[in-house]
Amino acid sequence: MVVAGLSTVVEWYDFTLYLYFSTVLGRVFFGTGPQSMTVTLGGFAIAYLMRPIGALVFGHFGDRLGRRVTMLSSMALMTVAMFATAMLPTYAQIGPLAGVLLIALRCLMSFSVGGEYTGVVAYLLEGAKDSRRGLITSCASAASEIGALMAAGAAALTVWALPEEALVSWGWRLPFLFGAALAALVLITRAILEETPEFLRQRDAGTVPISPIRQTLMRHRSAIARGFAISALGSITYYVGITYVPVFLDATGTMPETRALSISVFAALTVILVTPLIGLASDRFGRRPILLALALGGMVLPTSMFAVMAGGGAATWAAAIVMAALGGAVSAVGAVATAEQFPGEGRLSGLALGATTATAIFGGLTPLVAHLLVKNTGWAAAPGAMIAFVALCVIIVFWRMPETAPAYASRGAIGPRPTASKQGLK
Repeated sequence: MVVAGLSTVVEWYDFTLYLYFSTVLGRVFFGTGPQSMTVTLGGFAIAYLMRPIGALVFGHFGDRLGRRVTMLSSMALMTVAMFATAMLPTYAQIGPLAGVLLIALRCLMSFSVGGEYTGVVAYLLEGAKDSRRGLITSCASAASEIGALMAAGAAALTVWALPEEALVSWGWRLPFLFGAALAALVLITRAILEETPEFLRQRDAGTVPISPIRQTLMRHRSAIARGFAISALGSITYYVGITYVPVFLDATGTMPETRALSISVFAALTVILVTPLIGLASDRFGRRPILLALALGGMVLPTSMFAVMAGGGAATWAAAIVMAALGGAVSAVGAVATAEQFPGEGRLSGLALGATTATAIFGGLTPLVAHLLVKNTGWAAAPGAMIAFVALCVIIVFWRMPETAPAYASRGAIGPRPTASKQGLK
């Protein structure tokens, strides 16, 4: 389970590095024009649309062939994409083609990440005791934030240590090379993983679905909608409320680039601390009450927090930490709550259809939308208003959704797992 979680570190290191490093990548791959940042964030949005496609492809094979083979394949593809990114020519060398190649590799990376995260969440959930599902599955969110912390630190250190000329010519490659090496190491260690008890049960019982996507669409449409709602709130609170913040502070002139990236480090530490606590709380009190409380927080806090951040000073740090705590909390309970909407048969396909599709929309597009709103309206609180609107929409779904925590729900509501809770991972 530790090896499975470590892969999420690599996944989110590289994926969030693009956002944290976006001001630098804009200059390197799209020139120094006024639209370079918009194009950079637009490339992130385009690439993110590949996540649900990758999740569906890897999810199909994960439901048909097992979680282990999916996790090995997605990590191999991720390693290739990261190394190729580090080797790309720049705008100064080949002109606009550099940006096209960068976005193409981000699409490949996003495709692999789509299968990676759903595979890890299913792996952790199916290997955990029923009474600790929330805590164990939240480790995927905590591990992802360790990766984001490393990305923020690598971006900040690179920008701080190198002069502009060296940064643009070769220094930007260093964080991506480090990520590629880390991915290769995890790929090697992942070879020791064994299959989950849940999939072994399906194989022994002959219940492995032949067409998991079609089966899930036919039998679990309501679960797909609930997973979409949970992931929508988790994605927008994370990508707008946490990873977009350095770009926001730089774009509004609140902080210079290096100080804005430093805030990201403290935000990541906050998420790492909050995540296991919320995972434990969801085991103790249930998923539904925690989600309702966080949706209320999403309606009340973000608009004022972004207004405070734009004001500068020490309050900016406090507001950023509040947003990090909110985003980390939603991600922690969202990981287990979305996976529990589906039985073991077709679980990865269900996550792809619901959760990953929402992430593509509310994670990949929202930083660009937030940036354009702030730029065109001058309203610094606009990103927070976006989060509040999504929270208002999904709270109705949370209110009506059934409880899925094993301590409060019947086994039939969350799908059969007759061996996993007794045996754990072999």
